[in-house]
Amino acid sequence: MKKYKVKIDQDALIDIQEITNWYDNKQKGLGKRFQLTAIKQINTLSKYAHSHAIRYQKFRCMVIKKFPYMVHYYINEENSLVEVFAVIGTSRDPEIWKKV
Repeated sequence: MKKYKVKIDQDALIDIQEITNWYDNKQKGLGKRFQLTAIKQINTLSKYAHSHAIRYQKFRCMVIKKFPYMVHYYINEENSLVEVFAVIGTSRDPEIWKKV
């Protein structure tokens, strides 16, 4: 099994922080739970990058367990790298990160 390095782009880190803040405003500790769940799942992409379907173009999406968000990522086979581009709510247009 091929192992990949996982890179979380700055925009995706900002997404995670904004979602964390939103959940913290709703319920104390919920933001931290979201953040830990998201990072833990993103780290699994180092071994299981191909386990999620291509959703559009060459981008794959992984649902974050127990939260309505998806991690949008691309596998760069040449560099053995998984690049996480965005973390977006499942009800939002997945192309939104391209518009920013």
